[in-house]
Amino acid sequence: MPDAYEQYLVPVIFRPFAEDLAARTAALAPAHVLELAAGTGVLTSCLLATAPSVEVTATDLNEAMVTLGSARAPGAVWRQADAQRLPFPDGGFDLVACQFGVMFFPDRVEAFSEIHRVLAPGGRFLFNTWGPLETHSFEVALQAGLERAFPVDPPRFFPTVPHGYSDPAVVAADLSAAGFAVEDEQELTLQGRAASTAGLATGYLTGTPVRTAVEERGDGPAVRATVIEEMTARLGPGPVTAPMTAYVFLAAA
Repeated sequence: MPDAYEQYLVPVIFRPFAEDLAARTAALAPAHVLELAAGTGVLTSCLLATAPSVEVTATDLNEAMVTLGSARAPGAVWRQADAQRLPFPDGGFDLVACQFGVMFFPDRVEAFSEIHRVLAPGGRFLFNTWGPLETHSFEVALQAGLERAFPVDPPRFFPTVPHGYSDPAVVAADLSAAGFAVEDEQELTLQGRAASTAGLATGYLTGTPVRTAVEERGDGPAVRATVIEEMTARLGPGPVTAPMTAYVFLAAA
């Protein structure tokens, strides 16, 4: 799964937003950055390139992601870590960064409280979340393909998890409950560029948790063919460019 995620999804979906977060981080001039849900290290790599003097500690809950990420971004210190039980002392970081990870935290207020704990007074928490599903054209097409392949009980991972924390007011309330003051919140739309719709579909179907849902429900090759057909009808065969919308938050401890 990490290999497919890195090959097909990172360049198209995640790198544009990682470059944005890295530039925002560099503008804040932190000395010690903790990254959460670092995955295969796309934000990590951008941070190291954009702000080479910053000391970056990158973490992920998934050991496979840590293994791949540490190979791809060896300039950071890598640790396996649960965002709700961070293995770091109080006040050790100037900034905590997280790219599209907070949606996966089982208890967001608890995780935000842990992030607040490991930040120095006045430290910042910089992160992004996806907007509603309908603002992400690639994933609208993907979900349509899944619903065509599974007319009864289609996988609902994308509407409910990646796009399930898309109300900025709810996010701000959770931050406030954890002791943060929201300094800035912006809606940001960037363009994703995929060489082929088939490759993008392969990334989603094999490099995300949808993989397990598809395997549990039926014939993988037939599902892949149906999803590719639907995505191609909506997006074209590729190269294809489509808008993706996220919210970017900056909060102060």
